[in-house]
Amino acid sequence: MSAGERHFDYDWLVIGSGFGGSVSALRLAEKGYRVGVLEQGKRYLDKEYAATTWQLRRWLWAPALGLRGIFRLTPFKDAFIASGTAVGGGSTVYANTLYRASPEFFSNPQWHGIEDWAAALAPHYDTAERMLGVQEVPRDSDGQQLLKEVGREFGVEHTFTRTPVGVYFGKPGTTVPDPYFGGEGPERTGCTFCGACMVGCREGAKNTLLKNYLWFAEKRGAEVLPEREVVDIRPIGAEDGSEGYVVTTQRPGAWFRNARRTFTARGIVMSAGALGTNRLLAKCKLGGSLPRISDCLGHLVRTNSESILAVTLPEGMARPWNDVAISSSIHTSHDTHIEFVTYGKHGDTMALLYTLLTGKGGRMTRPLKWLGNVLRHPLTFLRTLWPVGWSRRTVIFLVMQTLDNAIAFRARRGLFGGVSLTTEQDPEKPNPTFIEAGNRAAEWLAQKTGGYAQSMVLEAWANIPTTAHILGGAVVGRDASSGVVDGGGRLFGYSNFLVCDGSTVPANPGVNPSLTITAMSEYAMSQVPTHASVNAH
Repeated sequence: MSAGERHFDYDWLVIGSGFGGSVSALRLAEKGYRVGVLEQGKRYLDKEYAATTWQLRRWLWAPALGLRGIFRLTPFKDAFIASGTAVGGGSTVYANTLYRASPEFFSNPQWHGIEDWAAALAPHYDTAERMLGVQEVPRDSDGQQLLKEVGREFGVEHTFTRTPVGVYFGKPGTTVPDPYFGGEGPERTGCTFCGACMVGCREGAKNTLLKNYLWFAEKRGAEVLPEREVVDIRPIGAEDGSEGYVVTTQRPGAWFRNARRTFTARGIVMSAGALGTNRLLAKCKLGGSLPRISDCLGHLVRTNSESILAVTLPEGMARPWNDVAISSSIHTSHDTHIEFVTYGKHGDTMALLYTLLTGKGGRMTRPLKWLGNVLRHPLTFLRTLWPVGWSRRTVIFLVMQTLDNAIAFRARRGLFGGVSLTTEQDPEKPNPTFIEAGNRAAEWLAQKTGGYAQSMVLEAWANIPTTAHILGGAVVGRDASSGVVDGGGRLFGYSNFLVCDGSTVPANPGVNPSLTITAMSEYAMSQVPTHASVNAH
């Protein structure tokens, strides 16, 4: 039976519902295709998000332990990765921050010359900004004033910028009919500046993908299937997938009755996020389901050259929580970008990820430095152990760089047929485990205010940096010898198989990458013909 004669459950199956998956679902549905979206996370209504991060069942993602929230932490030898898992992907837990990438990003050697990327992506950035409702934060805050002081101290106050964000500001707490799409979208509620954007916006102000791309994808017929984890993708008939694919799923975290189901589709869009896509493609390559995947899989994994620090202020000094999650930033140098971040008043569990600020060192020396700090400052150390009230008094420093550095994911077979990922540093351009500018800024603010500065625990104890922006591993390349997908996101070696998520991003953008992922996915979808034109041939 040929592909044209075979019945498929869907024309396209999209795996994941984040910035790449939601864009793909909408644009494919608009082109006339039958679209299914497989998402391993839960679907949450606004009021169902955790009211505080102490509500672990609705906050953390660890389904084997019965935790089916929106926030996932994944440790590796060379990076500690924070990511989102839910219908709407990372948009449910991200900080609404939507910068365009720096000019250096578009000319990175990995994809330079394939396309004039700055020009090619410009109209798609425009579309992404319109769909995500991007606007600059409209008011001042205590956090912004503190960041201006940091900028003034380091002679870069002129770089201070209010953040472009995807938030409906309107009248605080007032619900109105759709203000973005001529009434066709959902009603919205004005931002109350509670700071809990990353805990999960319970007000309906945050422009998650459920309010735009995914909303319209479902209105145009796309079917979203939550709590379905994809465990295998296999071509039907022809080895290159030209006759379609069968996708095997299971209930995530199930110990025994995992309720396996299979779905068939003419084409696949992988959008499981950089971590999920690398893991699943590696499993399919090593397991023999998709053996043609490029050997470049897992190469050029980017951490956005990132470090995350914090300063806890004295009681009553300021209200850094009374804001959106990120409302401003500065550049301490051409390639180093610092944002101030808050979890609002209800993110106290995040304190458990921090300890005393620990300076530069290695795997052996940094723990010793940390211990020395504990011995010199025992009372301050004891304060770091008490999380209650931490979130409303703490300013988090998110430090990002455009520098060209990387790690790699290495896939290994497990004892029972599974595949696990490990990491490996790039020997020539390793990702940083310490960023001097961030540490200096945190130390200065702590001294200035009488607060105390903190490193992430794994950075201090094991020299492992934390990133909320893992990228790459299935990057754009000229061919299968240099990348995993082409400029349009098409997987080398297979037909009707696209990758649209952070895994294709070829370089560190140096800013929050969500808008860039959205624009790149829009570009990839613009290359897909309509259903009618396919049938005409």
